[in-house]
Parts: sequence; structure tokens; C-alpha cells
Amino acid sequence: MADPSSYRPKPGQIPDSPGVYKFRDEHRRVIYVGKAKSLRQRLANYFQDLSGLHPRTRTMVTTAASVEWTVVATEVEALQLEYSWIKEFDPRFNVKYRDDKSYPYLAVTLNEEFPRVQVMRGAKKKGVRYFGPYGHAWAIRETVDLMLRVFPVRTCSAGVFKNAARTGRPCLLGYIGKCSAPCVGRVTPEEHRELADDFCDFMAGRTGTYIRRLEKDMMAAAEEMEYERAARLRDDVEALKRAMEKSAVVLADATDADLIAVAEDELEAAVQIFHVRGGRVRGQRGWVTDKVENVDTSGLVEHALQQLYGEESGDAVPKEVLVPALPEDPAAVSQWLADRRGSQVSLRIPQRGDKKDLMVTVQRNAQQALGLHKTKRASDLTTRSRALEEIAGALDLDTAPLRIECFDISHLQGDDVVASMVVFEDGLARKGEYRRFQIKGFEGQDDVRSMHEVISRRFRRYLQEKERTGEWEETPAPTGPVPAVPGEGDGDPRAADESREDDGRPKRFAYPPQLLVVDGGQPQVAAAKRALDELGIDDIAVCGLAKRLEEVWLPDDDDPVVLPRSSEGLYLLQRVRDEAHRFAITYQRAKRAKRIRASPLDAVPGLGDTRKQALIKHFGSVKKLRQATIEEICEVPGIGRRTAESVAVALAAAAPAAPAVNTATGEIMEEDDGGSTT
Repeated sequence: MADPSSYRPKPGQIPDSPGVYKFRDEHRRVIYVGKAKSLRQRLANYFQDLSGLHPRTRTMVTTAASVEWTVVATEVEALQLEYSWIKEFDPRFNVKYRDDKSYPYLAVTLNEEFPRVQVMRGAKKKGVRYFGPYGHAWAIRETVDLMLRVFPVRTCSAGVFKNAARTGRPCLLGYIGKCSAPCVGRVTPEEHRELADDFCDFMAGRTGTYIRRLEKDMMAAAEEMEYERAARLRDDVEALKRAMEKSAVVLADATDADLIAVAEDELEAAVQIFHVRGGRVRGQRGWVTDKVENVDTSGLVEHALQQLYGEESGDAVPKEVLVPALPEDPAAVSQWLADRRGSQVSLRIPQRGDKKDLMVTVQRNAQQALGLHKTKRASDLTTRSRALEEIAGALDLDTAPLRIECFDISHLQGDDVVASMVVFEDGLARKGEYRRFQIKGFEGQDDVRSMHEVISRRFRRYLQEKERTGEWEETPAPTGPVPAVPGEGDGDPRAADESREDDGRPKRFAYPPQLLVVDGGQPQVAAAKRALDELGIDDIAVCGLAKRLEEVWLPDDDDPVVLPRSSEGLYLLQRVRDEAHRFAITYQRAKRAKRIRASPLDAVPGLGDTRKQALIKHFGSVKKLRQATIEEICEVPGIGRRTAESVAVALAAAAPAAPAVNTATGEIMEEDDGGSTT
């Protein structure tokens, strides 16, 4: 691990101008490429105190051994040079999108004497007109089959074409009218190229002209009583309309635009692009990437634009590019896109109308793509096995942790403190064994103390199960009796916590994990280990995964275990941690919503919903009801004196000691009709 101060440039060496910089490792390999409006200001950020850097940035600067830069005249030149260097050096710490599949295109080889229509994949070639990408090759073939009735362009390979020219006999498509048969001279090269150009114009969205022309010819043929020709033209029109129906109109005014959406989490990001030409979705593609550098949504969008248009020019760059977030320097990126297109390009965030609605669809596709990628990665047996082996190796475990339990604490400013326990077996979630806890041993916010309580309660139940089944014969705690946790076993039976089975028997916690994971750093790990030590349990490994830092903490270790960024083990731990967080926060929100809906009138025996509503309707609010006398309460229809006295007593007992104050605004918050603060 290198010390960044060892290669830090001297003050004044770095110019205060736009440029591109490269970090190299000790073997002179380029590991990161970046650009900046001001090289001096940007590079200074990398050489601050390591504790203030993002973990990914910290890893990069400690891996590097030198830094160098190139000054350019404008920010647009910096953008272009950055893209070129990323393509050339493939730096390990730069975000690099990879296609989640090899998308097929409908291609027309205009660089040949007799252009050919075909399915193409891979890198684009000069002189070839591309349409798409399409989701499946069969979708291209269906479209082409419909189009060849009207535009009988050559589709055969070079070998078939030469063989037909040698024998003087066209292929089957030539006999059935779906090829103009230029191989045997039925049309001239100029006539065939005109057909290919018309085919390209139709695919590019200029559809109305051809359909109107065919309909006009059909009517003329019918008037001249050429009914067979009119019927053939009618079928041609229907074929073109069916081809158009395969891509419905989504944007009016024949809009040409690309819509880009990003779905991301802490480790990965998915990008989806819809290509709209002539107001119709002509293609869709997507990428998934590991977030190996500290990058936000704006940075992901900028990288996606570089990946998408870095090798394109002309009409391949649309007039309009719609994105979820603008790049750091939108003017420079817009100018770069305009230079590639040869005319103005609008780069913006859609705010309203059809474009915003379509962006929601693209965003939904991006979310689904990211979820599908994670599902495939998690469900692969080989990947899961490798992840468990990597965890065992990194944490120095004797065997792979086939059962992992993860705990997380959730609260809202110290209120409604709850905890969650999720279980993963063989790398897969076992949702039937999830548990959730209410923190009852104390009031207020203390994540460390809460973690200690939850671990103690969970494994005390484990020891009770062992003792009940005869697997444990002695008192488990060698350091003395463990004090009971206040409130353990009670609580809301609908909370599905650890208290009781449906038939009243205690839930079973008989299966111990090989690895216990807590959401947090050193303090939470120490609390969990202390809880196990107090119970005399020493055969369960403990670790913690801190949010955002992605560092694994072990008990009694001052330095974390840093798993490689590409580690499947790190990915599995992150999934376990995120699932525990999701489960905990869902429970916490449910408890908070229930508490907010609660009213002091709930404590009045025999007072149903109808009479509660009558009281609130009569007085207007719980606050005014609290100020009313018993005689005034008795005036409400259906409320007798005994009930009125019970209401007064309940409201007096629930009266707040002081008015609630919004700490952000200083405003005194009044009570609403349900008795809760707003």
C-alpha cells in the first residue's frame, strides 16, 4: 500500500486549467483516468487526509504510485481525451459498462455494390446502416419478412449471390418475389440501391410517404380494373402497417430521441436506453456495471453517454437525449454530442408530458434489469459457493458459513426502536426464519446497547432450546448468571417477533449460525461478541459490515478486513446486510404508523369507534375535549356521566407535560383530531 504523499506533486506544479489526469501503479499500469475543469483543484482532493476520502477513492490512491496529467484547451477536448484513454488503457478503477447481452441490429450494407439486409452483432462497421438494437434476432427477421414484399432487397450471403450469378438461376426468394434478383440482372445496380435506400428511409421513420403512395397506386389499379395488382398492393400496405405496429408510437411529432435511465445501489448500477426514432421505440439496450469508483448518478450518466456515443457520428446521435440527471458539466457534454452529430443536440431532464411518462417506463426497465442481474448472480450455485468460500478465507473460518444470521437496529430519532434478524442458508434467504424484535430493556437511542440486547435475547433462546432438548446440561454462562432482559417475551402478538408460536408454544431458535453479521462497525461488533461471551458461546464467528464503507470488522481487530471489490463474498455480505436493513425499517415504519394512529381515547373501557367519533366531532379535537368539563362531555349524545368521567380521567393521564415543538422550525405543533401531533 503506497503513501499518496510519496508521489504528491509539489505546490504550483499542477496547472489551474482544464485537462485529463492518469494515476499509475508501481508497474506503470494506468489504474484511473479522470478529467477536470481545473486540474489543480481536482487533484488536490486526492491528496487530503485518507480518513476523509471515500473508501473506493482511498483504495485507488493507495494503489497508485504516480500521477500525471495533460492540459487541453477546452472541457470538450478533456471529455474526448478521457474517453479515448479509458478505451485505450481500460483502467481498473474506472466505471466500465458491459452489455448484459450481445444485441442484434438490422443492418443494410450500403458499402457493397448490391446492398444486403441482414442481422448483425458486435462492433459497427463503416458504410453499414444500422437499425435497432432489437431484443431478439427473430424480431428482426419477422420485420424483414414483412418489408421484403414492398422492398425486395437482397438478403443472401456473398457465396449464394455468386453461385446464383454463375448459374443464372436466382434463389427461392427471387422466385416468390421477395428479392429483386440483382444476381441474375433482373434489376440494375442503381435500381437495387434505390430499393435499399427506400428500405432505409422507411426503417428510419419516414413511413407515411410510402404507405400513401401504395394506397394511391392501389386505387388507380382498381379503377383500371387491374384487380390482381390492386390486391397485391393492398397486401403490401397491410404488410407495412403490420411492420409499423411492431413499434407503437410513444412520442408525437416524429421525435428522434434517446432516453437513458439509471438504477443503482452501493455496489452496482444498471443503465437502460430506449432509442426512439420517428416517435417509435426502434431499439432498447442495457448495461450493468460495478461501481468501482466513487460516482453518483450524474457521473453514471456521463459514462453512459461516452459509452453510447463515443464511436458514433451523424444521425446515430439523436437530436435529443433525455437523462435522469445532468452530467457535472452539461454544456461541455452537449457540445461534445453536437460535434459528433454535426448539429445541435439537446441534453435535458424531461419535466412533463409524454417524455416524462416514457422516462418512467425506461426507469422501471432499469430497476428490473438490476434486480434480474442480482437474482441471476445470487441464484447461481457456483457463484454462491465461491462467495461462501471467500468469506471463510477472509475471516479465517474453519468451514464455509452455510448459515448466516444478520442483525440490524432501526429507529426514528430514538423512538420505536426495533431490530431485525435475517437468515441466509447456502447463500439464499430463508424468509420463513426471519425474526423481528422490540427493544424493551431501555428507552432512547443507543444502537450498541440495542445490539447487545437483541443478540442476548436471540441466543438465550437458543440455549434454552438446547437445554430443553437435552443437548445442554449445564449452566451456559461461566461468568455468572445472565440478568433477564426486561420485557422479554411480551409485546404485540401481531408483531411476529420472537415471543410465541401461533399455538402459544415458544418459537424455536435451535439452529445456530456459523457466522453472525451485524450492521455496523467496531462498536456493534464488540457488543455482539460481548453478548455471546456472557452466554458462554464461543463457536460462532462474528463480524460487522459498516454501511457505505463496505469494510468487514472483526472483534478485537483495530483494522478492518477489506475484501476485493470484485469479491463474490463481499457481494453476499452486502446482500445480507441490505436485507436485514430492509426488514428492520419495514417493521419500524409499521410500528410508528400504528403509534401515530393511536389516541388517548383508546384507553377508555367500553368506548367504541362510534362514540369516539361523536366526541371528536362535537369538540373538534382531542385538545378541546381535554379542556371540557364532565358536564360538557355528557352533552354528547350517547355519553353518560360514568363514561364522561372515564374519558376525563384518561385524557388527564395522557396529557403532555409540555407542548411538542418542531426542532427544525421552532413551531409549536398542535394536536390533530386523532390525538397525535402533526
